[in-house]
Amino acid sequence: MGAALDAEGPDGTQARGEQLHGIGAVAAQTGVSERTLRYYEEIGLLSPRDHSPGGMRRYCRDDIDRVLRIRELQNLMGFNLEEIRRVTAAESRLSSLREDFRASSDSGRQREVLDEALRALDELRDAAQAKIAALQGFLADLDERFERHRRRLEGLQDLDDAKEET
Repeated sequence: MGAALDAEGPDGTQARGEQLHGIGAVAAQTGVSERTLRYYEEIGLLSPRDHSPGGMRRYCRDDIDRVLRIRELQNLMGFNLEEIRRVTAAESRLSSLREDFRASSDSGRQREVLDEALRALDELRDAAQAKIAALQGFLADLDERFERHRRRLEGLQDLDDAKEET
């Protein structure tokens, strides 16, 4: 895999100072299949850092973290891939804005950057709130069904108790 700055690794990839991983290693580390990684690339959710001269995908730590983030958004938040694309695009934009803010000493520009960051964060918050509302609705439906079944069970128990008394 990769080693020193711009040194060519044993697999022929340019390491650029970071360790690069093959698709199999990334699949194992992230718990997704190689096919899923290729699909994420196909739909624009993931772009490997590099390719070997033979065309093999090579992923860096940021790529691995992105896959883990995608999985988190799927599993924890229940986002679909289009929602994840919007979230990860907003997060990438926020990262870029953070760099812009730090690089600027102009308070006017910093204000513009912060305004844009607040809009992006507000959109992310709205997406999370929508998922929470949907989950709360689902939970309320489950609670209603649970209570209805509990009352039916009590009714059956009451009937059984009345039969035993006669």
